[in-house]
Amino acid sequence: GRTFRVYTQSEKDYRARPEDLAEVYVRNKQDEMIPLTALINVKPTSGPQTVERFNNFQAAKFMGNPATGYSSGQAMTAMEEVARVLPDGYTIAWSGSSYQEKLVSSGGSLVFVLALVMVFLILAAQYESWSLPLTVLTAVPFGVLGAITAIWLRGISNDVYFQVALVTLIGLSAKNAILIVEFARDYRAAGKSTEESAIEGGRVRLRPILMTSFAFILGTFPLVISTGAGASS
Repeated sequence: GRTFRVYTQSEKDYRARPEDLAEVYVRNKQDEMIPLTALINVKPTSGPQTVERFNNFQAAKFMGNPATGYSSGQAMTAMEEVARVLPDGYTIAWSGSSYQEKLVSSGGSLVFVLALVMVFLILAAQYESWSLPLTVLTAVPFGVLGAITAIWLRGISNDVYFQVALVTLIGLSAKNAILIVEFARDYRAAGKSTEESAIEGGRVRLRPILMTSFAFILGTFPLVISTGAGASS
């Protein structure tokens, strides 16, 4: 009751040229063997060696790098503008690192807000207070303003690298503020006024904060002026 399908292949001397199809015979309705060329016409034509597919659709793959002085985000935006002239039925989609950049950039603001909330909750649990964490987080806007000013002066775009750096900057800004608030809190507990505690805490921690900040800045400065492949990262 089983059906077996058998495939056969001619010797290489009989399948090396298109004309060899005349030697292939098939059976017609009258149970006669006729050459295959009686049913088909053979002519040379050209076609792609491989057919690209993306998400089960036929696709054309384009790969490139942004020109000097332009970010990957700017290059992707330019590609999307050019793609507007595509005929109906054609769309553009990103893959690889470009897809990841699009995915991260769409949720960059949410990640930034969640980072602030996470820092606030950790500080609230540490100090057992809701007001002190707010004092610490007041340093974050100044750090963000400095970062935005720096990339504006250098002409760097707001890409995925900058967004990741902003999340890191939240932690660094909060760390410096924690040091001042911690000492000011101790002076306040010792009986000094709020103003005196704030001034004394800032005076005592100013030098350590400047030392650690400048050490970090000078350590990363070679990356700021780097050029060549991978310099954007």
